[in-house]
Amino acid sequence: MSLLSKISASLLLAMAAPSLSYPTRNQSYTNPLFPGWHSDPSCAYVSEQDTFFCVTSTFIAFPGLPLYASRDLQNWKLASNTFNRPSQIPDLRITDGQQSGIYAPTLRYHEGKFYLIVSYLGPQTKGLLFTSSDPYDDAAWSDPLEFAVHGIDPDVFWDDDGTVYVTSAEDQMIKQYTLDLKTGAVGPVDYLWNGTGGVWPEGPHIYKRDGYYYLMIAEGGTELGHSETMARSRTRTGPWEPYPHNPLLSNKGTSEYFQTVGHADLFQDGNGNWWAVALSTRSGPAWKNYPMGRETVLAPAAWEKGEWPVIQPVRGQMQGPFPPPNKRLPRGEGGWIKQPDKVDFRPGSKIPAHFHYWRYPKTEDFTVSPRGHPNTLRLAASFYNLTGAADFKPDDGLSLVMRKQTDTLFTYTVDVSFDPKVADEEAGVTVFLTQQQHIDLGIVLLQTTDGLSLSFRFRVEGRGNYEGPLPEATVPVPKEWRGQTIRLEIQAVSDTEYVFAAAPARHTAQKKIIGRANSLIVSGDTGRFTGSLVGAYATSNGGAGSTPAYISRWRYEGQGQIIDFGRVVPSY
Repeated sequence: MSLLSKISASLLLAMAAPSLSYPTRNQSYTNPLFPGWHSDPSCAYVSEQDTFFCVTSTFIAFPGLPLYASRDLQNWKLASNTFNRPSQIPDLRITDGQQSGIYAPTLRYHEGKFYLIVSYLGPQTKGLLFTSSDPYDDAAWSDPLEFAVHGIDPDVFWDDDGTVYVTSAEDQMIKQYTLDLKTGAVGPVDYLWNGTGGVWPEGPHIYKRDGYYYLMIAEGGTELGHSETMARSRTRTGPWEPYPHNPLLSNKGTSEYFQTVGHADLFQDGNGNWWAVALSTRSGPAWKNYPMGRETVLAPAAWEKGEWPVIQPVRGQMQGPFPPPNKRLPRGEGGWIKQPDKVDFRPGSKIPAHFHYWRYPKTEDFTVSPRGHPNTLRLAASFYNLTGAADFKPDDGLSLVMRKQTDTLFTYTVDVSFDPKVADEEAGVTVFLTQQQHIDLGIVLLQTTDGLSLSFRFRVEGRGNYEGPLPEATVPVPKEWRGQTIRLEIQAVSDTEYVFAAAPARHTAQKKIIGRANSLIVSGDTGRFTGSLVGAYATSNGGAGSTPAYISRWRYEGQGQIIDFGRVVPSY
């Protein structure tokens, strides 16, 4: 995304004239930096904390706008969720689009405060500016200042005289205007640049360096033609001199495994080294199979005085001048990104900060360790299933809790204690992209000609980029399993196949495979901007049932990342 520069009154980020200096070593690393659905990254280095911070888009998932922190660019943890309470964005309750919501944030740090600016696409498009003086505390993030954004992808920039400018994308053009940080009032629009001719010039970031205003934007759409381009000017409004060797960053027209590279940001570390983050899909040029969606990648860069930045092309394995390993960070709200889930819902604990709901949850439908059921999460059955129905409204709520799929290969399991009484009551697990694209394995009470039958039901909603026959299966729960806690499992056994299985929780050797599904089903289509999540749900499927499900022993473990064709590396 944006380009960060030397600390001055004109920049949000305290970084360009680094006050810290530490030994670095050129070492190998692998992409993605943030695996799984982490699109539109924006980062800032805060010199007084010697810490890097990054944020990514979350659309209609809640909580949203995760802020990650790192001291060494290698070990990242979830510091806080910027968007963490309904008072911040009430419109999420009436936002019905599966790809609506929070688009493309920009993160900046200015005079001791974090600023996160973003566009919200709901019933109306709004500009939102969140602030915080403590990045490790959800509650420290403000309710946003609303302003009349022009289009999408706003960037915020302080000029030398202290004037605050927003730069955003609208009508195939990059526009800029002032913003009053107290009232939200915006000023007249200046038209800056529309790029080099690629479609959808967007994702602008502007900053001042060596007497130039540099403007970096994304072009080509967030598909195979995606690229990052740049222009500069001696004055804020132009004329603009394009970089002679545009694009600055792209994998378009290549056979690389990492594709759609763009929507980038530049930042400088405490030793003066420059880095770029961008979004990318691990799809190869076929751009068909990418269930994890758009992920965050990291690339070393160089930026000499008075010159243009140079960014290394994105690859699965790269080298860069990293700071020494350092995991000393404040506690924060969440854990490290690259670690397995071992969640037991102990009494007094909270639902982990990296878990997501699809829009706002009905909080009373999710109870940790309710009376009589310690070490479980009680899911009250939502009336609608994951797909909903024609009369489904965004605020009806889904009893669905998830975490991102962050590994090419993984195993996810959860124990389900569920004793349905009424036909169509169901509890299960899902690979979820949107309400129109998901793959489910449920324990469901079905009405048959012989009466009620407790069954495993494997079914698919949508087809994404998959063109074959859609899988489905209904299998009676073995009699000897009934009344027991059932362990449901989703395993990504390759980059193209999910396997869904069930077993008695106390006798897992009896595991039965119920269904298999191609990952193309949860690639593209209604979820082109997002990525797959895995989790658990409970529903009455529109019926009269109200039996809750109790889930326990939540486990997710990454078992490999594919970083190039035929090359798998460990997840952790």
